[in-house]
Amino acid sequence: MPALVLLGAQWGDEGKGKATDLLGGSVDYVVRYQGGNNAGHTVVVGDQKYALHLLPSGILSPGCTPVIGNGVVVDPSVLLSELSGLNERGVDTSKLLISGNAHIITPYNVTVDKVTERFLGKRKIGTTGRGIGPTYADKINRVGIRVQDLYDESILTQKVEAALDVKNQMLTKLFNRRAIGVEQVVEELLGYADKLAPYVSDTVLVLNQALEQDKVVLFEGGQGTLLDIDHGTYPFVTSSNPTAGGACTGSGVGPTKISRVIGILKAYTTRVGAGPFPTELFDEDGEALRRIGGERGVTTGRDRRCGWFDAVIARYATRVNGLTDFFLTKLDVLTGWEQIPVCVAYEIDGKRVEELPYSQTDFHHAKPVYEMLPGWSEDISKAKSFSDLPKNAQAYVKALEEMSGAPISAIGVGPGRTETIEINSFL
Repeated sequence: MPALVLLGAQWGDEGKGKATDLLGGSVDYVVRYQGGNNAGHTVVVGDQKYALHLLPSGILSPGCTPVIGNGVVVDPSVLLSELSGLNERGVDTSKLLISGNAHIITPYNVTVDKVTERFLGKRKIGTTGRGIGPTYADKINRVGIRVQDLYDESILTQKVEAALDVKNQMLTKLFNRRAIGVEQVVEELLGYADKLAPYVSDTVLVLNQALEQDKVVLFEGGQGTLLDIDHGTYPFVTSSNPTAGGACTGSGVGPTKISRVIGILKAYTTRVGAGPFPTELFDEDGEALRRIGGERGVTTGRDRRCGWFDAVIARYATRVNGLTDFFLTKLDVLTGWEQIPVCVAYEIDGKRVEELPYSQTDFHHAKPVYEMLPGWSEDISKAKSFSDLPKNAQAYVKALEEMSGAPISAIGVGPGRTETIEINSFL
């Protein structure tokens, strides 16, 4: 039962799409298990660049079945638009499967997300405004709308009424907004039913049967470990579990069926949105990383905050996910620096701390302790093996591997599909 989990080991945007796509030719199913269209993957195939927001990266691999699991929240308009865009570019999307238990992002979820962020002002979380958080809140409050509800108008109407009973009170009395009509929402949601019907499936059954038949299933997380609702830098996190445990609950596949857990690490660190970021740079180096690395959010369009590699959060990701391997991306971006700082510990209230503090206050005040590693100036984008890399680049990778606590089994040396060095096979 070769089931693999592939997830972000930092704050997201590590290059999971490239890693998933690299495995796509050997994988039978690629499963998104959490998040929604607040996540984004960029995949480069030949001279074509694809920006995926909700769809699993495996949709670009012929022969692979892409799956949107029960743990995902789905905006039907975004999903159908993304499918249409890929179809226009000649990509076959007919194999897509969507869990009937996945929750729907409704128009009122998007409205609540946006007005709440504006209301919070300087205390805002930095959400994407796409309704993700309110949809997960509805799910926990048991007033959520699931994909399967689109096929029973009576149930759908009752659930929308229940959700809007409270939300309209909040919108009108707290935010001074107009109430949202039940009929309007129901009509819009029913309009998606026929278009989504060919894809809706019992994905829990499909995936477990696939594993029983020795098919290769890859579980693809959105965002990253430090954005996990339970294990991230709360409250500046997403509303789901991108960590490895989320792969099980978000797909209906048990933990005993997972064989490897692969963490994606960028050779430096980035973050989108508010929240603590110990190695963040506000100087020319930070701007250079942003420019050379093309650090702009695929989904949000926001510039990413940039900083040096943080080995403390890498070790933390290894621990909470049970990582068996790392895929190190964007090593090529660091070409040209004479010396490259790496954060090996934090200083908090004058004390050296080598593990991620559990206290939000301590992490907010953490200052990075750097170790300087020699850089390189040679172009590494054509490297096909580890030995092709400059000695200093090899030493940098080995140092990160030792600090992070799991072997680095692949290295990205450029944005292209083939610009990857595979040290150890993931399969």
